[in-house]
Amino acid sequence: QVQLVESGGGLVQAGGSLRLSCAASGSLFSINAMGWYRQPPGKQRDLVATITRGGSTNYADSVKGRFTLSRDNAKNTVYLQMNSLKPEDTAVYYCNADTRFGNYWGKGTLVTVTS
Repeated sequence: QVQLVESGGGLVQAGGSLRLSCAASGSLFSINAMGWYRQPPGKQRDLVATITRGGSTNYADSVKGRFTLSRDNAKNTVYLQMNSLKPEDTAVYYCNADTRFGNYWGKGTLVTVTS
């Protein structure tokens, strides 16, 4: 099993920045990729960004150029730096670990961007 603990959500004005963190523990050897998904109110959960074990990243078109996903292997943590935030970025952000045993999710952290 893999456990994921998110932090860093909050309330920010449009144009501002936030950094989300996701610390992983457990069967770390089984992780193929980690990333972030988000679910706006009343909508489905969608991909934001992922990073593979080899370091390749993938971003949703809506966040390219504004969000940056990085990781600290020593801390088993991935970070999502979110800049130039827009009201449409408002959502619950979930950390995800894609492992050989299946997908694991964090509990989510709320990001609210006001206009």
